[in-house]
Amino acid sequence: MTPMPVVLVGANVGGRPNFMTAAWTSVACMDPPMIAVAINKARHTEKGIKENRAFSVNVPSTRSAVGLDHCGLVSGGRSDKSAVFETYYGKLKSAPLICEFPVNIECELRHTLELGSHNLHVGEVVDVHVDEECLTDGSPDTGKIDPIVYSGGEYFQVGGLVGKAFSIGKGYRG
Repeated sequence: MTPMPVVLVGANVGGRPNFMTAAWTSVACMDPPMIAVAINKARHTEKGIKENRAFSVNVPSTRSAVGLDHCGLVSGGRSDKSAVFETYYGKLKSAPLICEFPVNIECELRHTLELGSHNLHVGEVVDVHVDEECLTDGSPDTGKIDPIVYSGGEYFQVGGLVGKAFSIGKGYRG
């Protein structure tokens, strides 16, 4: 499955904000809204998700690529990553959010599925924070968010619009 959106999954571990880079994340349900993240059981962030039963999914713009990648290179168990980005908290006081990122999503843990090397955590969305300058007509604008996608060991920028979903197919004449 490629490309995949790149995010920082956040959780407090021992009372301190910690973030890990992840590309294995997806919408899991629309009603109620839920997000799934697959995390290796050995990761430091895994401890925080279990400890607090909460996590955040923080969507970076391309200008944050260096810090984002750093958070995937070092373990929070050996290095304090709490100062890489400026953090704040929303409704969930144990799911750190990132000031520099255009989209931050707070999730309350609902389910954990053990899959082998990874756990799949499904969190119910409690709140979504989107920078005002990344909205168009009140909705998040991908072009303004400028998210990062991962494919084959590399980060990419999202390209241009192909067409309007659930609309361009109406022109099919097979």
